[in-house]
Amino acid sequence: MSDLGKLIFATGCIIAAIGLFTWIFGGKKVGGFLPGDIYIDKGSFKFYFPIATCILLSIVLTIILSIFKK
Repeated sequence: MSDLGKLIFATGCIIAAIGLFTWIFGGKKVGGFLPGDIYIDKGSFKFYFPIATCILLSIVLTIILSIFKK
């Protein structure tokens, strides 16, 4: 049961950090496109697929969860 508690605590910390980040920076555009993100803009058609962002987020979450797993 302690593993579940650690997971819930980690999830809460991540959500709180995202909320704080959003609150501080508000509606301002933070960041931009990472190299490797796919963005196609042709007239009225716009397509954005953040593949590099997804990979980076996956790596960060894997590290955080592996720390709490031990």
